[in-house]
Amino acid sequence: MNEIFHPRTRSPSVLPLAIGVVGGISAVQLLQDLPGRWVYLVLSFALGLLAYYRLRFPTAFVFGVVWALAFADIRLSQSLPSTTERQAAIVEGVIRTIPQPMDQGFRFYFDIERTVEPDNLTLPSRVRLSWYDLRISPRAGERWQLSVKLKPPHGMLNPGGLDYERWLFAQGIRAVGYVTESSHNRRLDTADSRYFFEVWRQALYDRLSVTLNGEPLAGIIKALIMGVDEDITSDQWDVLRRTGTTHLVAISGSHIGLVAGFVFFLVRRTWSGLGSLRWSPPNVAAVSASIAALFYSALADFAIPTQRAMIMIGIVMGAIISQRHLNGFHVLATALLAVVLYDPLAVLSPGFWLSFTAVALIFFTVSYRRGKLAGWRAMLKVNWATSLGLAPLLILFFQQVSLISPIANFFAVPVVGLLLIPVCLIGAILLPVLPTIGEALLIFASRLLEWTWPFLQWMADLPAAQWTHAEPPFWTIPLALLGFVLLLSPKGIPARWLGLVLAVPAITFQPNRPPQSGFYLTLLDVGQGLGAVIETHEHILIFDTGARFGSGFDIGSAVIEPYLRHRGIERIDTLIVSHGDNDHIGGANALLQRFAVGRTYTSAPEKLPNFPTESCKAGQAWEWDGVKFEMLAPIKKSERENDNSCVLRVSASGGSALLTGDIEKTAERLLISRYGQDLASDILIVPHHGSNTSSSSTFLEAVNPRYALIPAGFLNRYGFPHRAVLRRYQAKSIPVLNTAETGALSVLVGNRQGDLKLEIYRTENGRYWNAHPTAKAE
Repeated sequence: MNEIFHPRTRSPSVLPLAIGVVGGISAVQLLQDLPGRWVYLVLSFALGLLAYYRLRFPTAFVFGVVWALAFADIRLSQSLPSTTERQAAIVEGVIRTIPQPMDQGFRFYFDIERTVEPDNLTLPSRVRLSWYDLRISPRAGERWQLSVKLKPPHGMLNPGGLDYERWLFAQGIRAVGYVTESSHNRRLDTADSRYFFEVWRQALYDRLSVTLNGEPLAGIIKALIMGVDEDITSDQWDVLRRTGTTHLVAISGSHIGLVAGFVFFLVRRTWSGLGSLRWSPPNVAAVSASIAALFYSALADFAIPTQRAMIMIGIVMGAIISQRHLNGFHVLATALLAVVLYDPLAVLSPGFWLSFTAVALIFFTVSYRRGKLAGWRAMLKVNWATSLGLAPLLILFFQQVSLISPIANFFAVPVVGLLLIPVCLIGAILLPVLPTIGEALLIFASRLLEWTWPFLQWMADLPAAQWTHAEPPFWTIPLALLGFVLLLSPKGIPARWLGLVLAVPAITFQPNRPPQSGFYLTLLDVGQGLGAVIETHEHILIFDTGARFGSGFDIGSAVIEPYLRHRGIERIDTLIVSHGDNDHIGGANALLQRFAVGRTYTSAPEKLPNFPTESCKAGQAWEWDGVKFEMLAPIKKSERENDNSCVLRVSASGGSALLTGDIEKTAERLLISRYGQDLASDILIVPHHGSNTSSSSTFLEAVNPRYALIPAGFLNRYGFPHRAVLRRYQAKSIPVLNTAETGALSVLVGNRQGDLKLEIYRTENGRYWNAHPTAKAE
């Protein structure tokens, strides 16, 4: 293909246009609210003026802004009407995706075609449903009538964590809900003809599940074939992350390119041997490679990396057929432009930036150099370039970089790319026609992966396998990228060492720590549960860890750990688990396994049998960096688990905070009896999530907080916070903030009297897709 693909070939540059459009689209994603429709008139006038004067980059930028605004407006118009929140409805539609197993049921995308009852109800065309019923077996492509309850997309919003609302918005999901138990629920058709593709994927997935049943690495095999990664265990993900090989288990651009290249050269050689003159071997090979790439992309449900690869392969194969030479960056820019024009919200995905940047780095590495790189030298060079060049983006998105990635990939890429993927695909293709051979190939692929896996596990367990760093300011990332590109430049480029200087701000950045004699309290948004982090100048304390769910999802891994990485924290000095309820202790095991923890206090040590713990009790106290920590409860053993909660008071020169777990009125009375007015605190973490069994008037009088913070889940089934509780706080003029509405709440308590600063994460960092109103403290 070298005679067709020339990185140095001159062609009309699409790169400025692509960068301009992507820049405009990305700028819109920074908006907290979309502007009014009048902006379109202004931007249209500006667009015409810029186009008239042939200012390519500014024209492309403004066009990107207009296109992103229009797309966002259309997507938001498909939102669930506020009047229909939690309203029961009977709908008809088709299951769009392969149902994912979860606790006591399944989760899937559902395309609503009509509302049966009430018939005048307007709902989004695509929703995400949970069905808590193991007696049924829903399949992709089936038509169902379902009784559902829907609510707007809402997710936990925390520094460093996944913005679930953003992810759903990019997926086109404007409502989520669950299937209610009803006689109206029934399957109408086993396979809708318009969803033949989904039916086909479901059939293949089912066949793979049966064939690979009992195989320890079956989830990775399924991911390589279909891009379905739900069956990969958390331990396996840890190995892949620490070795920098996660890209190998997703159907990425490199996989598509590998398959297309293999088919191209195989068909070209075979067709040449046949001696047919009607169609030239390169043309037949190009068409065959395009079809193979399309087929493999379809297996992955056309994820963003496969879109980019398909477009690039289409351009290259078209050039082969038309006998034209191409510039590598021209092809990449064209693919970039096509992807964002098709779906401007692709820029919200880290995979978008990582995949395009990786290909650009590869082009840069192999182009404009004297001599040719080949074989293992080329692989080493490419591995080194992509590992170094992608590091700033990995720190920005995940706050982690694998230091052993070049070595791990040098070993794993040939095994996965040259052996495992071909065997997996051939096995999957043969399953329907020659099942015995297909099954044998898939089992062989599983064994091949098992032989490879111990090496990756060994590398992942190395002490310095991964570097964790606090999330740097955005402005440092372009500088670091530019610096690393300079370091990767060919020999002869002057002052390449300046690349290190450009990378220094990102590499050395450290978040501001609380001042001496001050502390930083962050009440994380963990849904229905509690998780709080207290930072002093040199120490870290975690108070409760949220819930754990049977599917393997837990708040410790999903919320608290990302927050700690975001803050550059690698050690927990003290962990306090107030009591043994799941919504407080559920994430503790994950944190104790993944972090070095100094001391662990809990009122339920029997719930953490694998770790050293101490029972919390009134009278325990210590001081860090001029900040005093006092354990106020439990004062005595209670028959009620909630009243055995650890209660912690943190005090500094600028103010104090009281963390209460799930105590109820009995424990509140004990606290008042023992401490009286000494309970007074500026910040109160509201007891028991705002249950009416807590927050008695006498307790509020004793604490008399400046702010009351409620850790509660959005539209939770308990109805927390209770209206009567809110009235009691309102009667005492105590401002109340609820994490369900605000996202994470952070309070900086300074080292001077009354020096207290409150930050509402959803207000400060929310975007236009985070559409829920935010409660404000007044």
